[in-house]
Amino acid sequence: MAELVQEQRLKVFVDSFAFAFVESWDAELPVEFPDAFDSDVFVNVFPSRVDVCSAGNTHTAAVTVQLWGETPPAQDAGVWDAQGEAGFESLSGDVAVWTPSLGRTDDLVELGGKGPWRVRVHCAGRAEVAALRESKEPIAGVERYLVQFFPAG
Repeated sequence: MAELVQEQRLKVFVDSFAFAFVESWDAELPVEFPDAFDSDVFVNVFPSRVDVCSAGNTHTAAVTVQLWGETPPAQDAGVWDAQGEAGFESLSGDVAVWTPSLGRTDDLVELGGKGPWRVRVHCAGRAEVAALRESKEPIAGVERYLVQFFPAG
């Protein structure tokens, strides 16, 4: 049975419809965020980088990040508006959260080991946050993410 090792709750500022999980040792990444970001792809993968496309331009998303010891159980697809999965190579065992305007944020996910990982991204609230694009009021917690990291293989 898969074991949940840790869980973090983050408030991630989203701008330009994007945020990313990037290897903490980011000095030698072949493609730096947000270069090559594709707003038509929910989860887009580059070496040691996973981009997430939001349905909202500028807002604060509620992001729950989970670290699992092995492949986590499947989520109920009816709960989520979008889902994606990708490989992730960690050189340091740590993953930083990036946004287009802020760059690297203070949020850090500690994987507990370097090497190959998988990451699953689930999102709810996409239609609701998209409907608020023209709002002049701050938008927070409307779009919600569950991000699960687990060892590959």
